[in-house]
Amino acid sequence: MAEDLEQTEEGGDVDQDAMLAEWEAMANEDSDGEAAVSETSTGSTRVLDQSEIDSLLGVDVDGSEENEKSGIQAILNSALVSYERLPMLEVVFDRLVRMMSTSLRNFTSDNVEVSLDNISSARFGDYLNSIPLPAMLAVFKAEEWDNYGLMTVDSALIYSIVDVLLGGRRGTAAMRIEGRPYTTIERNLVERMVHVVLGDLSAAFDPLSPTTFRFERLETNPRFATIARAANATVVVTLRVDMEDRGGRIELLIPYATLEPVRELLLQMFMGEKFGRDSIWEGHLTAELWQTEVNLKAVLDQIELPLRDILNWTEGSRLELNCTPKSKIEMHCGDIPLFKGFMGRKGGHIAVRVAEKIVREQGGESE
Repeated sequence: MAEDLEQTEEGGDVDQDAMLAEWEAMANEDSDGEAAVSETSTGSTRVLDQSEIDSLLGVDVDGSEENEKSGIQAILNSALVSYERLPMLEVVFDRLVRMMSTSLRNFTSDNVEVSLDNISSARFGDYLNSIPLPAMLAVFKAEEWDNYGLMTVDSALIYSIVDVLLGGRRGTAAMRIEGRPYTTIERNLVERMVHVVLGDLSAAFDPLSPTTFRFERLETNPRFATIARAANATVVVTLRVDMEDRGGRIELLIPYATLEPVRELLLQMFMGEKFGRDSIWEGHLTAELWQTEVNLKAVLDQIELPLRDILNWTEGSRLELNCTPKSKIEMHCGDIPLFKGFMGRKGGHIAVRVAEKIVREQGGESE
């Protein structure tokens, strides 16, 4: 018994030394970052690195907007309505770009080039959180549609407009002073430019649906420019304004709720498109309808009798009608009464001379 105990204690010492050596090796591997995968006899557990996690979540680490969003981010954004379902909207903003190029040249007396950078869809709350500050946010209202939109002017364009309108030297970049609010002069000059852009936006929508975009207020805090719920889908249009070596961006945000009154018009592929209508087929159908033969029935009189009296009729029974030779009779097409007239004779045939049209009770108009 004593020998067995000694052997067990010695074996236990050996096992403890082996376990300590194994733990120390594992600790060294973890500290060196070489043990990212641990394997067991029953299976393996794999730890995802940061790039794989970003790929799963659909996060663009490089910040490039060219790559399409994937993963969970794509699932979250799948509920957004794509502006491509409104083809006419791009035509409207192309007209806006051409009009702004002319109007801003007249406004600044400088060579101004306006280009359309991007048209995209975004949640209103996400857009407010992505606005680079400082910036000016102009809230405007579409009078005929009874809803609002938002125009964002970035700081680069604000200082460029102020520099151009107040006679700044060409060839020098617009100065940007950090840490101070916009002055009254800067706000007034930007407000004048906003009025010019809104006038062009109204003119761009005129061929589609005449509407007036009226300036409401100018804000510098995005929280005070809330015009829709955070989850509402919106169309964001980014315009680039270049004045030789100066310029900046204007972003127009229009909620889909604002565009709802003209949604059917924006679904057109080209201006004046008529959905489901073919003018050639309409003309052919109209010509054929005018030549359609209609059977008319001349009704002398209508009376109601109990069924037992009708069953008692025999050959030779007489039915008395409440009409005279001068009474008007009705002419029916199916069950629909159309005309009233007088019965007579013409050329050996019984004829009816139409005296008046019957006004239908449901329509209230003469048929």
